Amino acid sequence: MPVSDRKFGRWLAGSLVCGGLLFAVAAEARDSRLTAPGAPDAVVETLKAGSLLLEAADDRTAEPLDIIAAARADYRRLLGLLYDAGYYGPDIRIRINGREAATLPPFTRIETISSAVIDVTPGPRFQFSKAKINPLAPGTVLPDDFAPGKPAKAATIRDAAREGVKGWRAIGHAKARIADQNLVANHAEATLDADLRLAPGPQVQFGALEINGTTAVEDRRLRKIISLPSGERFDPETLDTIATRLRRTGVFRSVSIREAETVNPDQTIDIAVDVADAKPRRIGFGAELQSTDGLSLSAFWMHRNLLGGAERLRFDGEVTGLMAQSGGVDYLFSTEFIRPATLGADTDLKLALTAERNNDPLYFQDKLALDIGFTRLHSKTLSISFGLHLQANDVRDAFGSRDFQIVGLPLGATLDRRDDPLDTRDGFYVDATAMPFLGGASAESGLALGADARVYRSLGDRLTAAFRLQVGSVLGTSVTTTSPDMLFLSGGGGTVRGQPYQSNFITTAGNDSGGLSFLGLSGELRLKAWDNISTVLFYDAGYIGATSDFGGSGNWHSGAGVGLRYHTGIGPIRVDLAGPVSGANSDGIQLYVGIGQAF
Repeated sequence: MPVSDRKFGRWLAGSLVCGGLLFAVAAEARDSRLTAPGAPDAVVETLKAGSLLLEAADDRTAEPLDIIAAARADYRRLLGLLYDAGYYGPDIRIRINGREAATLPPFTRIETISSAVIDVTPGPRFQFSKAKINPLAPGTVLPDDFAPGKPAKAATIRDAAREGVKGWRAIGHAKARIADQNLVANHAEATLDADLRLAPGPQVQFGALEINGTTAVEDRRLRKIISLPSGERFDPETLDTIATRLRRTGVFRSVSIREAETVNPDQTIDIAVDVADAKPRRIGFGAELQSTDGLSLSAFWMHRNLLGGAERLRFDGEVTGLMAQSGGVDYLFSTEFIRPATLGADTDLKLALTAERNNDPLYFQDKLALDIGFTRLHSKTLSISFGLHLQANDVRDAFGSRDFQIVGLPLGATLDRRDDPLDTRDGFYVDATAMPFLGGASAESGLALGADARVYRSLGDRLTAAFRLQVGSVLGTSVTTTSPDMLFLSGGGGTVRGQPYQSNFITTAGNDSGGLSFLGLSGELRLKAWDNISTVLFYDAGYIGATSDFGGSGNWHSGAGVGLRYHTGIGPIRVDLAGPVSGANSDGIQLYVGIGQAF
């Protein structure tokens, strides 16, 4: 019977919808699981996480051929994971639609996969009956589990071998290696004999430096930045330091350091450094929105290799307080010049000029500052800075119109042991500063101190606890003889979320101003709810004191709230909602939007 075009269209659309629903139902009904009776829960979870088959079977868009290929690859993959856990006699069964995957012909076509099941019989966990590695370099520390009676994990054997080689390399034996290994499994007794032999090779010195790649950095300056200690005993830590020096310049897109394949007849080893330049110029923009403090806009332009010696020149501009509910618009313009390897390979020179206008609720200030300083990278995690600071301020506030002139000697140290500075889960960070200064005009001489300490702890795979302590104090001056930008205020995104920006201050003789001391406390619980999204609970508190010793009068306030983080390659995008908990200056719910964690 003929069917009209319209009826045929309806029939076709309905068929497609029903077919789609049937496909979705079939996909949802796919049975995929892994069982390992007798294995510890941690081992079972490791097998599940490492299975390519389970990953493919859970992917509703995966084709049958992809699932079969994953099943075949899982035999070797799961066997390796079981060896790593100390199981050397497992039985692994992988079935697709009830058939053993290993027996399927290579070009088998299966239209629909209804089940993908892995059954693992791990057998007994083996223990070391012998665990030896010789010869060892003095001071070598082997894993505690590499010992008779401990679980004979393949991962432990690899760790022991790596530490053995590492010990010899640390004292100059660049070509130390595993020369032989004798691994014997006794299945009847579930034991493993492990006997590894090391070949230390000769102790060598650093030889010649070879630089490869295309770079606009002058060869003389590049060699000074690298500063290979030719003639000194080989040390792999030195190579790590060289890589850090090169990356810290910001000039290079990639850095690779290679040891020569062979040792020279004079017992030296040559080092090759391969570099590739990043684009010499960079421009960037930023924005941050807070409900009461308004919109902040920033931009920068940077040249990475200004004079051919890896010098970095940067210009920054920032406008804050746009559409703010209190205060006016603030402006900042700064330029910064950094020259690496100035006082030695690990010490950089920094020159900075800053012009700033602050139109804050408590004061109006025009400021010009010049900084000349040096930063020394003492280790991968510790840097030390020192220099000269010159500052001139024109201020109008509750105490009248005044001029401040300051000559300071800033000293600082930063210890950064975070696992990821952009999105930390474990570690800690401490930044401490001290600046003795001489005052001129309306300013008195004194000492400014500050510290910012942060601790992070991972509480499982998805939960992180973060804590922050901020402390500041100005000694030797009074409120009226201290430049307002050196006094402390609290409230807003950098101190106490949920309280308006700089809403916590002190009152002296009826005049409002910043305080001579500051204490800030913050805590966060960060839960990674999905792969790219985290939820956050936080609490902040801040104290502003009228005296530098925290013993006089002062004011506390606090705030708390919730937030979302969308994780990206450049750090999380942050959205926080916070409200006041305590304090006289509360002002309802506050919104904060920015890039990066709050701390």
